[in-house]
Amino acid sequence: MNIAILVAAGRGTRMGPNVDKLFLEVAGRPVVAHTWQIFNDAAGIDEIILVVREGMQPHFTELARLHGFTKSYRLVTGGAERQDSVWNGLAALSPDCELVAIQDAARPCTSAALIAATLQAARESGAAVAAQPVTDTLKETSDGQTISRTVDRSRLWSVQTPQTFQTAIIRRALQAARDQGLKLTDDTAACELIGQAVRLVPSLAPNPKVTVPGDLPFIASLLPVGL
Repeated sequence: MNIAILVAAGRGTRMGPNVDKLFLEVAGRPVVAHTWQIFNDAAGIDEIILVVREGMQPHFTELARLHGFTKSYRLVTGGAERQDSVWNGLAALSPDCELVAIQDAARPCTSAALIAATLQAARESGAAVAAQPVTDTLKETSDGQTISRTVDRSRLWSVQTPQTFQTAIIRRALQAARDQGLKLTDDTAACELIGQAVRLVPSLAPNPKVTVPGDLPFIASLLPVGL
């Protein structure tokens, strides 16, 4: 059994005050509805767990009704930090869950092919992440105002989601982070703590995350118009 955890408990502070980016409309639907639809339709995913803020449960239940999502889903309350929310999602997994795909709910353009590729890579190697090689020239600054040096980009990748794992591995990795009191914004960083190799799965199509208002027009251009 394979389960997707959609992390939807963040506040999206870079969007501005009193703005819930997940419910901003883009291409005819809320951002999170596009993400949910992708995993609802993904052949390799058997169930969906949405980790949401306390008090938001009725909004997600209504979203499922309005858009006719048919795949089994559960709502779980998020934690103070992203990794706490992921931990809560892991705690809600069915005992027979083999692979878990962890997805930013604010990343609505992920393809079915990419989900399938990370599932296959995690099945083979234990852990996998959607990623793209860095193509921009990178500069380092020591004072935040002027360039200190150029960074070699030849071995650098930008990681995305889904980040997909054999269930026992990600549980052990996040437990290690919790034991050390670390706050991680990326689940594969927990794997690094325990020496677990993470396979890079090239993301061939754009797979952006909604972070600031300026992201919405580009994301809209990539999405089918909602029904």
